[in-house]
Amino acid sequence: MGSTEGSDRVFDRIMLKLSGEALMGELEYGTDHDRVQRIADQVTHVRATGVEIAVVVGAGNIYRGLQGAAAGMDRATADYMGMLATVLNALTLQDALEKQGTDTRVMSAIEVSEVAEPYIRRRAMRHLEKGRVVIFAAGTGNPFFTTDTAASLRALEIHAEAILMAKHGVEGVFDADPAEVPDAKFLPTITHREAIERGLKVMDSTALSLCMDNDLPIHVFNMADESNIDRIVRGERVGTVVSSKREERGS
Repeated sequence: MGSTEGSDRVFDRIMLKLSGEALMGELEYGTDHDRVQRIADQVTHVRATGVEIAVVVGAGNIYRGLQGAAAGMDRATADYMGMLATVLNALTLQDALEKQGTDTRVMSAIEVSEVAEPYIRRRAMRHLEKGRVVIFAAGTGNPFFTTDTAASLRALEIHAEAILMAKHGVEGVFDADPAEVPDAKFLPTITHREAIERGLKVMDSTALSLCMDNDLPIHVFNMADESNIDRIVRGERVGTVVSSKREERGS
């Protein structure tokens, strides 16, 4: 990847939301080492330009292997299992980043003091100011809330300027599921409210409402292109922009 001058960037602090599937590669479930390494490469590159980066990672790659065990389980118990799975993914990503020489801290919403710091908002912001990548694990610490909601909440708490929503194999937001509707229309811009009303799979409705109420833009993009995070922080149009006012972002 090419270099980026700090003066070119349009964001100083971002929240990167990674699905568990982004770590899975072509596996049915689990973690693909090469895929994690490529993600770490991208984050390290963008961090070197001066952009402060926080990360929330999901657990779909691990939870797929637990679906049988979780079938019929109490919802809250299953959600806590999912939170613990995000801790595993956070530690995996931390290891890959630190092998690149990128200082990284994992902060967990549930206490696992042997492997991660507890989530304390001011401490998280201080880590970011010191140039560390901060990975938020265990969602919000509460059942019934997704990691999408955790990403929205933490982004607002740390004053991130945008959420970068990395998708696996999808270029952005479409008006229907492109896997099911071959002629689904790509949407370069859309408002939070339109996404909620049309039931588009950007984030869950709780997370989208939180972003809408606080005017937090979401950039939905394909993680497969390893230059995309860099391009977004330099202000290029990549994927779909979800914002409060469509006209401000162009069409």
